Amino acid sequence: MKNEITLQTRREFLRRTVLTSALSWTVPTFLANTFSALQADAADRATQITTGKDSTILVVLQMAGGNDGLNTVIPYGSDDYYKSRPRIGIKADQLIKINDQIGLNPGLKGFKDLYDQGSLAIVQGVGYPNPNRSHFRSTEIWQTASDSEKFEKYGWIGRYFDNACSGADPTVGVNIGRQMPQSFAAKTPKGVSVDNPQNYRFINSEDGTTGQTMEQSFRELNGQSMEEENSGGSIAGISGMAPTRAKSRGSVMDFLERTAMDAQMSSDEIRAISARTDNKAVYPGSQLGNSLKLVAKLIGGGLPTRIFYVSQGGYDTHTNQVGTHQRLLQDLGDSVKAFTDDLKAQGNMQRVMVMTFSEFGRRVADNANSGTDHGAAAPMFVIGPKIRAGLLGQYPSLAPADLFQGDIKYTVDFRSVYAGVLESWLRTRSEPILGRKFQPLPLV
Repeated sequence: MKNEITLQTRREFLRRTVLTSALSWTVPTFLANTFSALQADAADRATQITTGKDSTILVVLQMAGGNDGLNTVIPYGSDDYYKSRPRIGIKADQLIKINDQIGLNPGLKGFKDLYDQGSLAIVQGVGYPNPNRSHFRSTEIWQTASDSEKFEKYGWIGRYFDNACSGADPTVGVNIGRQMPQSFAAKTPKGVSVDNPQNYRFINSEDGTTGQTMEQSFRELNGQSMEEENSGGSIAGISGMAPTRAKSRGSVMDFLERTAMDAQMSSDEIRAISARTDNKAVYPGSQLGNSLKLVAKLIGGGLPTRIFYVSQGGYDTHTNQVGTHQRLLQDLGDSVKAFTDDLKAQGNMQRVMVMTFSEFGRRVADNANSGTDHGAAAPMFVIGPKIRAGLLGQYPSLAPADLFQGDIKYTVDFRSVYAGVLESWLRTRSEPILGRKFQPLPLV
């Protein structure tokens, strides 16, 4: 599909549009997603807007569970670090040194390679005022870019879609996972969730079973029997956003035919992209590795996506942290390094930025179970060949007098990082999306 497409008829637009890779929507929600995004904006448009096929792409990587930032980016030059962590402090001869004060966890060899290449920025001490130690609430704060005492209906990425992506394909945002992140919530729903990186078919959202009956119904609306194109496999999840009131024109059957056609085309398109695009790097055989492997395929195959969202869980390390944490970070570093190698071989890495976040860091002191409890500020990583690489921001002080209730104090507001991404990478004003002005962190 070219960047600009002359649309002869509304039906022709629907035939060409890629909506979603497969569906776990209920039909009413799917209809709402389809036509709230397309009918109002696209019916009267003559051309397709710029998409991820020809512009910058952001990959958001959530480190779910509350990553221990102090054992990720390690202040080994601080005596207070070792005094606070007699059980789990990582010795200077075991870590990967960046300078004479700070090192990386020994699992992050992949990140050290990116750092040496000038493709990794470490944003130190990222957090927000009045931090919340609840997994659910702090994740919500990060995903909606809200103040800790306020509750926002829409996510920061969803507000980006509303402000900057009017008329874009709903696949402008793709989440790799079963459940759509709250950050995608928007007034005009956009974005799809792909759960299984191997097979793409409709599923029934109510019971989670394979959706042969549902898919057959959609294909029959298009005059095609299911046996003609049933290659086997099942979808493990595509999620839509909250339903909105759909406005249809013409007969109900015509409305359903167009919707069914779009559903079929989108499901077929994702499978086609996955089949025709080869990965050019070896990934870890983990969930994160497979997720990034799929993202690389979709970028290489030309899916018009601006933001991809992937997750890695397991960071709630209350007990026996050291070994588990190092394995998680090795998976993170190796998976991201493979992803960047893949995109370089494609010739697409210049257009891609990866940004990591976790809902909070951990307490400065280790606990009696050789783990850590919920804390506050932690580092973020930003990866890409065009970024301002190196250490950004200031590492928070670990001196007991400088802590707040056992937590390090943040030195960079996470919304300043978002503002930097929005303005310098996605090329849009951050203030309407974040609700007020935050000084953009210079990332590019």
